[in-house]
Amino acid sequence: MTTPVAPTPMPPLSAALASADLLFDRATLEGVIADLGRRIDAALDGERAVFLTVMNGALIFAGHLALAIRTDLEFDYVHATRYRGATSGSELHWLREPLVPLEGRTVLLVDDILDEGHTLKAVRDDCVRRGAKRVLIVSLCTKQHDRLVDGIGADFNGVELPDRYVFGFGMDYHEQGRNLPGIYALK
Repeated sequence: MTTPVAPTPMPPLSAALASADLLFDRATLEGVIADLGRRIDAALDGERAVFLTVMNGALIFAGHLALAIRTDLEFDYVHATRYRGATSGSELHWLREPLVPLEGRTVLLVDDILDEGHTLKAVRDDCVRRGAKRVLIVSLCTKQHDRLVDGIGADFNGVELPDRYVFGFGMDYHEQGRNLPGIYALK
């Protein structure tokens, strides 16, 4: 009989914060999000789009962004993940699909981070399969590296991040720290 191995305990958030770099503080992010709202208003040109938030990571960003967009929107969300509390991704797991009909609509697909793009590509492709006429990807941040999936990119992006593990402002450190008011990076 094999003895189960106890999972390695995750370091507490306080330990991560003590050795992390603050990349963007709340005031900077609020200015970036206000600019994104103006740019999205111009692109929508009065069209009522579906504001589709990718949960859980985009929750905080989406709330701020929705308030920065003046154009009327219809709201829904999806929940798809590859991380499930880990620091690297695996197979895509769907928890909730959109309920709002997307056929013939413009969709603002809102996510916290564009890293490699596997999750966003799958969700974007699903929106197209459901008949969306246009899917505009809005990300708070994009990591700078060369591992991006072919055929995916942000139509609207807030900030560029180094290729490091980041957390805060919706992004988690082992399911902790999503409510931090800035974006931090582990050393």
